[in-house]
Amino acid sequence: MNIERFIAKRILSGSGDSDQLSRPIVRISVLGITLGLAVMILSVAIVTGFQNEIKAKLIGFNSHIQVTYYDNNVSSEPKPISKIQPFLKDLKRDPNINHIEVYAIKNGIVKTQTDNEGILLKGISTDYDWTFLNKNFVQGKGFTLNDTVSKSIVISKYLSDKLNLKLNDKMIIYFIVDRFDSLGTKLRTETSAKDFYISGIYETGLEDVDKMLVLSDIRRIQKMNGWREDQVAGFEISIKDYRKIDDAGADVDAVIGQGLVAQTIKQTNPTIFSWLDMMDINANIILVLMVIVAAINMMSALLILILERTNMIGILKAMGAKNGSVQKIFLYNAIYLIGKGMLYGNIVGISIALIQQHFGLFTLDAKVYYISQIPINLNILHILFLNIGIFVCCFLMLIIPSFIVSKITPVKAIRFS
Repeated sequence: MNIERFIAKRILSGSGDSDQLSRPIVRISVLGITLGLAVMILSVAIVTGFQNEIKAKLIGFNSHIQVTYYDNNVSSEPKPISKIQPFLKDLKRDPNINHIEVYAIKNGIVKTQTDNEGILLKGISTDYDWTFLNKNFVQGKGFTLNDTVSKSIVISKYLSDKLNLKLNDKMIIYFIVDRFDSLGTKLRTETSAKDFYISGIYETGLEDVDKMLVLSDIRRIQKMNGWREDQVAGFEISIKDYRKIDDAGADVDAVIGQGLVAQTIKQTNPTIFSWLDMMDINANIILVLMVIVAAINMMSALLILILERTNMIGILKAMGAKNGSVQKIFLYNAIYLIGKGMLYGNIVGISIALIQQHFGLFTLDAKVYYISQIPINLNILHILFLNIGIFVCCFLMLIIPSFIVSKITPVKAIRFS
């Protein structure tokens, strides 16, 4: 039988007068670990969940990488490029690339009897991936493209409410159109009104996008701009692993050659992604503070246990027990208490996370945070690393007070009361 473990169990199950001080201290220490681990699990789950949600929404509209005409002049309507490009074969063979689609964009104004609203019309083709929007439709659905140019359109709930438009309603959009002659010389600029019919209404919570973005058949934009059928504003490329986005962006930029530029979603939205990266710093600060608090609580509890059992330590040493053997007794106690606190911490943290994930009890202001409820991302590896980290840190901190045992002499300890 392991004598150190046996004595440790007896100490934990004891109920003598010597336990009157240590018991509340031990309970507070276990509670500290429980709350600390629960807070850490929730912090990581919320931060990573929030980052994933915002990234998914931005990428859902714009993909990971955009390839456009290289132009030093900043414009929301880029110059056209041919959709027949030699680099497409190489990109489609790249194992990191998931999907490639073409697009075109044009600024417009929606007029109703009561209000006007500026919009950005995004033209899509048959290669458009509807996966993201299908999850965010509140009414209707996406439109199907065939040989006939479609007048269907997809708008946001924000625009629908503000302009008092409903599903299948007619929507007239006004555009500024430049007219050119056969030699490409600009003749005049005029206003053109085009009618559309609403086939779907979406809501993402990204207010900056919902205020502006409207989807339509790319051929309508090509016709308004006087483009050929093979001309588009650019390509949108989605990759399989977001963590490789920087390398993928550089690889695509190297392949497309001169005259074109490849930009990642991080480069086109630097402010939002800087904000998301700052969340990692906040989460790390919370994790460090919680680990320090839990470790100090356990160190304090072990010190109290040792001081209350000074008499027992002296007797064990007088009977021939070595310092290492006595240290093990208290380390066994501490490990048990750490394990108990971690068990409760996992139960509390994971339970709250699951409740929020399934029921969304805690909400957010979508205008500020882009989402309507606190998102949760429960990752087994994150939980495993948090448990290992807090256990190792607490255990290392416990080695310090355990060395006090070596300073206790049998004669003085037995007299201690």
